[in-house]
Amino acid sequence: MTPTDASILISQPVRRPLELHPAVDSGIPMKVLLEGRPVIITLDGPAGTGKSSVARTLAARLGLDFLDTGAMYRAATAIAIDRGIPITDEAAVVREVVAADLVFDWKVDPPRILAFGVPIDHRTRDRDVTALVSPVAAIAPLRREMVAKQRHFGAQHPRLVSEGRDQGSVVFPNADVKFYMDASPEVRAQRRFDQLTQAGLSADYGQLLREIEDRDRRDSSRADGPLICPTDAVRVDTSNLRFDQVVQTLEDEVRRRVVAKG
Repeated sequence: MTPTDASILISQPVRRPLELHPAVDSGIPMKVLLEGRPVIITLDGPAGTGKSSVARTLAARLGLDFLDTGAMYRAATAIAIDRGIPITDEAAVVREVVAADLVFDWKVDPPRILAFGVPIDHRTRDRDVTALVSPVAAIAPLRREMVAKQRHFGAQHPRLVSEGRDQGSVVFPNADVKFYMDASPEVRAQRRFDQLTQAGLSADYGQLLREIEDRDRRDSSRADGPLICPTDAVRVDTSNLRFDQVVQTLEDEVRRRVVAKG
C-alpha cells in the first residue's frame, strides 16, 4: 500500500527555535553534518512499532550511539524472574536491579546489556519476560533509577539515538529531535503474529491483539513516565510504511531540523 500524507503526522513545532544548517540541502551525508556534534534524538511509542530496529538503523546512518532503554526494563524483569523475586515485592526488585548495575557493552552492535557484569540480552525477549515487563516498568522507584542511569548514559554518549516510552517526555526533554512512532493495535498484532510464525512458533492473533491493547493501557496510565507523545515530537504512523520508508522519514526530518552550532 502506498503511504499517504496522513501516514506522517507532525505535531506542534519544537519548543526551542531551530535553524537550518547551511549545508542541510546540499546532499552532504548526515554522518558528516553531525560529526563531532553533540546531538540527542529520541524515539518513543508503544510496543510493536519497530522502534528498536528503526532506532538502531537510524543511529548507524547518522553515526550516533544507540540506547535501547526497553532492554533495561526487560533485563530488570529477567533479573526478578531468575532470582525468584515476586514483582509485587517492589523494594526487593529495585534492590536487586540496582545491585546488578545494568550497563551496556558499546563495543558491539547492537550494544549488549550486562547485569552483574554478565550479558543478559539472551533473556530479554523471552516470553516470560515479555509477559511481565509492563508491570515491572510501572514500579515508580525503579523508573527513577532507570531515568538517572539513562541520563548518565546520555552524558557519557552525548551523540545518541535513544528509544523507549518516556525518552522525549521525561529522560531527555531537551532532545534535539523527538519522534513518536505509532501504528494501529491490529497492525502491531499482525506483525508480532508474523514474527512468531516465521520463527516456527505458535501464535494466536486474537490473544496477541488483546495483550497489545492491555499493554498500551498499562503503559499510558501508569503514574511515572507514562507513554505519551511529547507536544514537540514528530509523530510517525508506521502502519502503512515499510521499514526503509520509516528510517528514511526520520533521517529526512533530522536533516531538516538539524541545529546550526557555528
